[in-house]
Amino acid sequence: MTSDTGETDSLRRTLIFAGGLGLSNAALGSTVAARETTSAAPNAIDEGAVVGGHVDFPAIHATTEAPDTPPPNQDPPSQRVGFAIMGLGRLALQNIMPAFAQSKYARPVALISGDSGKMRTVAAQYGIAATACYSYGDMDRIRDNPEIQVVYVVLPNTLHKDAVIRAARLGKHVLCEKPMATNPEEARVMIDACRKAGRKLMVAYRCQYEVYNRELAKRARAGAFGKIQLIDAINTQNQGDPTQWRQIRALAGGGSLPDVGLYCLNTTRALLGEEPIEVSASIHTPLNDPRFREVESTVSFTLKFPSGVIANCASSYSAHEHRNIRIFGASGSAEIENAFAYSGQKLRTMHLDGKIETMAELSLPQKNQFSLEIDHMAKCVRADIQPRTPGEEGLQDQIIMAAIYDAANTGQPVRLEPAGRPDAFRGPEPDDA
Repeated sequence: MTSDTGETDSLRRTLIFAGGLGLSNAALGSTVAARETTSAAPNAIDEGAVVGGHVDFPAIHATTEAPDTPPPNQDPPSQRVGFAIMGLGRLALQNIMPAFAQSKYARPVALISGDSGKMRTVAAQYGIAATACYSYGDMDRIRDNPEIQVVYVVLPNTLHKDAVIRAARLGKHVLCEKPMATNPEEARVMIDACRKAGRKLMVAYRCQYEVYNRELAKRARAGAFGKIQLIDAINTQNQGDPTQWRQIRALAGGGSLPDVGLYCLNTTRALLGEEPIEVSASIHTPLNDPRFREVESTVSFTLKFPSGVIANCASSYSAHEHRNIRIFGASGSAEIENAFAYSGQKLRTMHLDGKIETMAELSLPQKNQFSLEIDHMAKCVRADIQPRTPGEEGLQDQIIMAAIYDAANTGQPVRLEPAGRPDAFRGPEPDDA
């Protein structure tokens, strides 16, 4: 038998596997002999090879088949960027904390919460030290924890401004959930505070990192559908308990527009790379519905862009769930089903092929969009580059949402300042590596 350690291990695995199948000693002997005579070294097709510090595998299928998803090749835990999660509500515990399991460059190292019992439970689940659990009152202690490089703010909307400013002054970069703030003035103060502290500020616009939304934007900008004429974006859900914080103006700052309507607005802007120059809008709120004593339910708004594109957008807190975006170009169209959902996206394209109208559904490797945005922030911190969705991107949405409310209240269109260049408020495209 060869003395090569890798080959010995490979043969041992073969023996264990074959034994588990109940093969006879003779069959085992034949398997080993065949393995020894066929190759004197492990086969890279089956076992991979280390290239540049990562394990990679050559293609195993014919060129007619989709390639395999490569190994994740995460950084060692000790080398990942450390995040403190601020706020342990539904979004943080159902989506953000689990997303770190698929993160390649980030890890949760601390928690900040007003509920000490829940915080201890979550810390134990994720292996976070008790000494890295902070209340809002003693949060200033994070300044002395070098493992914390980023604070991820996952609080009700009206609390974002103070949390972001405080984290930046404590020397930490900040990833802030959307909406960034409740008005443009708050957003400007947040940007200024992070700039003065020399810290990065990124807004968690997960759809700008989600693979199907990015693919649609890439194709639309490349002219795959001809000149874009219309966009239709709808994001609705039927809210339940009226006591939840999203139904309370003092915590949410608004209703369906800054919560789910924001996805229609931000995704449309990101898809085109343009900024609207005019908005018009209308708002409807059911009477005598306890869910809408303080915030609006349904908002319909139209965005006009310099290129001539018109985007019809709508959000609602009192309509059955629908989260699609459609674009219509001169030579084709496309739709993402569940475009704004946490998962389940489907991208369909339609165009004329000869004399036949065809529809194709694209299948892309599924990736956790929360993991993608977290990893993007980690790489921006590590490489000292501007995030794709910095505070300025969040400010622009605040300006446009304020104009939408004004248009709805006055019944008149509101003009907006032109941006002057594509992607005026965004950083570089995310690196997919």
